[in-house]
Amino acid sequence: MDRYLTKELVAPFLFGVGAFSSLGVTIDAVFELVRRIVESGLPISIAIQVFLLKFPNFIVLAFPMSTLLATLMTYSRLSSESELIAMRGCGVSVYRMVLTAVMLSLLVTGMTFVFNEQIAPAANYRATVTLEKALKSDKPTFQQSNIFYPEYRDVQQADGSRQRILARLFYADQFDGKKMKGLTIIDRTTAGLNQIVVSESAEWNVGDNVWDFYNGTVYLVAPDSSYRNILRFEHQQLQLPRTPLNLAERSRDYGEMNISESLEQLEIERIGGDRQKIRKLEVRIQQKFSLPFVCVVFGLVGASMGTRPQRSGRGTSFGVSVIVIFTYYLIFFISGAMGQAGVFSPFMGAWLPNFLFLGIGLFLLMRVAQR
Repeated sequence: MDRYLTKELVAPFLFGVGAFSSLGVTIDAVFELVRRIVESGLPISIAIQVFLLKFPNFIVLAFPMSTLLATLMTYSRLSSESELIAMRGCGVSVYRMVLTAVMLSLLVTGMTFVFNEQIAPAANYRATVTLEKALKSDKPTFQQSNIFYPEYRDVQQADGSRQRILARLFYADQFDGKKMKGLTIIDRTTAGLNQIVVSESAEWNVGDNVWDFYNGTVYLVAPDSSYRNILRFEHQQLQLPRTPLNLAERSRDYGEMNISESLEQLEIERIGGDRQKIRKLEVRIQQKFSLPFVCVVFGLVGASMGTRPQRSGRGTSFGVSVIVIFTYYLIFFISGAMGQAGVFSPFMGAWLPNFLFLGIGLFLLMRVAQR
């Protein structure tokens, strides 16, 4: 029975992967690449390369959808042709019949995780770099102007509450890939003493892990806002974090980072203290874990819906799959946004759709088993 069900599930699954991934990459990439070819003179060879590099990302999205389509289509056909009734007549329970689909869904979950962790982020990043080089070969891979980096800290007040205040502000007018120019740093990390550093240029000293500032002035400000001292220098080393340089250099988009790179970026954002970026990245990291497990959820939902006694064709199964997929991703985006807004925790914002549809799948399966 397991071999038979597996054989029946593989064909619609592969069809779904091809159909959904092709549809997604066509809508997202092909029209944009055609516009680039016509308006910007993008070489066709580069466009094909970018097109192929975009494919792994949509294969990741197609795996869960294909799992739902395959289970719903296969079990609906078996139900309409009374094969499931024959299996139940031989003493096979509904739970045992659905177990095959769930086990195959777990296998697809592993495949999705590998693609989403090892292949898709690197391919997305390579596609972005390839497209940028082809369109603007002289465009630097770093931020050229207005590098702004605030660092915050929580201070306990007399009444026991905690207030979030600015601890350090780093600003640079320009960055040429090696040196930053036109810098202003406001440092309030030392109790009872604030300092303002104005410098013509600065660069990161890799050997000493400090910043080398050139041709500048340090203004020491007392707590009563009066100048305590003014120090001019030609070369001065300051113990400041490297984070402004990390921000100035080209950073990857969320879809271009795997979990390890996302965690490294999260540490950088936590130093900066931008809570909105921190929450967004925390939700995205949780979604990298939750997305592969959608395959198991969809496998259970599709098999449970398909085992109901019915007389539906493949077209009906495909239509129901589209409705379920649309509903899931609508809840996925809404819960993710609520997680970023702080209404839900990052974990709940990423996993809530899975829990909801897992509950629906279990409910449908128990209803079918009771008949």
